[in-house]
Amino acid sequence: MSGISAERSHELAEKFIAFMETGTPPEGLFAPDVFCDLTVPLWRLQSAGIEGIAALRKEGHPWPGRVAHRRFDPTPTGFVLEFAEEWDADGQHWSCREMARADVGDEGITEVSVYCTGDWDERQQQHHAAEVTLLRP
Repeated sequence: MSGISAERSHELAEKFIAFMETGTPPEGLFAPDVFCDLTVPLWRLQSAGIEGIAALRKEGHPWPGRVAHRRFDPTPTGFVLEFAEEWDADGQHWSCREMARADVGDEGITEVSVYCTGDWDERQQQHHAAEVTLLRP
């Protein structure tokens, strides 16, 4: 795996999940010059550096939450993480689904691309449940 072990990638994926839940990057998660490319419905944002990625996260999700339904796949250069997030804000329960592809170096994640479905409020979640029967959660 080009010097990146599956164990190291998994350790960083777990730290990435903690970052997604709290908005605070755990020590050693990101390389100092980490680059983030975030795609949300109809928009694309980027950031550089640990402070930049933390600010991007807090701007988009200032509330703590939890990551559920995750899948981790190591890659030759890092990992791919598929996950769903849930949080409470503005008197509602929200959710979204995301996919992240991360490249890993000696100092942590060096580059991460995140693709997000967008935030679903309770109305959207109810509408979806009424219209669609999912085969898997």
